[in-house]
This record gives sequence, C-alpha cells and structure tokens, in this order.
Amino acid sequence: MNESGNRSELESRIGYTFQNAELLLTALTHSSYANEQEDGAVESNERLEFLGDAVLGCGVALIIYDKGPHLDEGKMTELRASLVQSEALARFARSLGLGKYLRLGIGADRTDIRDNDAVLEDAFEALIAAVFLDGGVGSAKELIARLFEAAIEEELARCLGNGLNTDYKSRLQILLQKKGSADIRYKLVKEIGPDHDKRFSVSVVSMGRVLGTGEGKTKKDAEKMAAKMALEEISVLKTD
Repeated sequence: MNESGNRSELESRIGYTFQNAELLLTALTHSSYANEQEDGAVESNERLEFLGDAVLGCGVALIIYDKGPHLDEGKMTELRASLVQSEALARFARSLGLGKYLRLGIGADRTDIRDNDAVLEDAFEALIAAVFLDGGVGSAKELIARLFEAAIEEELARCLGNGLNTDYKSRLQILLQKKGSADIRYKLVKEIGPDHDKRFSVSVVSMGRVLGTGEGKTKKDAEKMAAKMALEEISVLKTD
C-alpha cells in the first residue's frame, strides 16, 4: 500500500479521495506490521476500528430510519444487526478487494490472513472511520449509503416477501420508493361523531395526488386503511 497507484485504486473503488493519505494508510495497517516498526513509529488500525464501529452503526441506522419510516424499533434493530454483523462486514470488505491493500507484518503476510473475516471486518470499520475523520459526517454517510443501500432495500423486500412485515404503510412506502417517489403524506380529511365515539377520515397523498382514503377509530387506524386502499388501487391499475 506504499505506492500512490495502489492508494488511488482503492480510492476509486470506494468513491472517495483522501485529503490526508496517512489516515488511509493507518486504516490499512494491521497490528503485525505496526509491531515490526521501531519505537512505535507506525500506528495500527485498531483505534480507527473502534471509532468506525460506532460511525458505521449510526450510518446504517440513519439509512434504515429513512427507508423504513414505519418499521418499529424492534424491526429496525434486527435489520441493523444483520447488516453490521462480522460476516456481512467481511463480505463488504471483500467486495472492495480490501485484503490486497492491507499492510501486514512479514510473518503474517505469509499466511492467509488477508482473507481472514476478523481482519477484514476490522479494516473495513477502520476505513469508515478514516473517511469520517478526513471528510466529516457527510462523506462517511455517503460512503455507507453507497455500500449498504442496496443490501438494506433487499432486506426490506425480503421481509415483506416472507410476511415478516405486513404493515400497509410500510408496504406502500417501499413500493413508491421503488417507483422513485418517497414523498408520502397522510392528511386528516375530517372527524366524525362525538368525542366518545369519534371516527377519523385520512387521505394518503403522494406528489400532490390522493392515492387512497380510509376511516378508523383512531388517526393511526385511518392512515393504515388509507394505505391499504392505495395499495389495492395500485394493484388494480397494474392489472388493467
């Protein structure tokens, strides 16, 4: 990783160019390499890995929060855990070819450590932290989004396909996002009846167009019914 050409190659793969190249070198420095240098002159990626774990967890949580606005806390927690588990992070590292860029000690380099899950996971998290320190929150969030967005959408679709999430509002949100529209609003149309027996009418609107209207004993129930009607209407239009 000493050659600038190799550094540029990795920067091209992740879509980010470092202002401080030393941060990238540190992210790719295994402890075996650092231990072979005199007087602790070279830092390993262990401290960056610690920071990257937190940055990555927050970044993935933000994407899940944005893409699954009607998922409950339990579902969001499960989804985040599945995406940042060790095996998943090692797969992301392999997709970037991260192993070949690692700086290893002489002895370690003679083993198959470049393809070790734990080593790749640590380097991946360290890389996220390096981008965070070099370019700030925005750069780190953009990188995490590029790497994780497709996987998150796939997991959301899988959940729906397996019947793990049958909430009408979630299904409508995901369906419209796939069509390129994330602008969904629920508007109260009217309230009917006395306070002790009130019913609410709510419309779901996207891009200025009413997709469906529903009624319920609570606003939340009315929103669900509006989303259900919108899904049924979309289904009818598909078959026409």
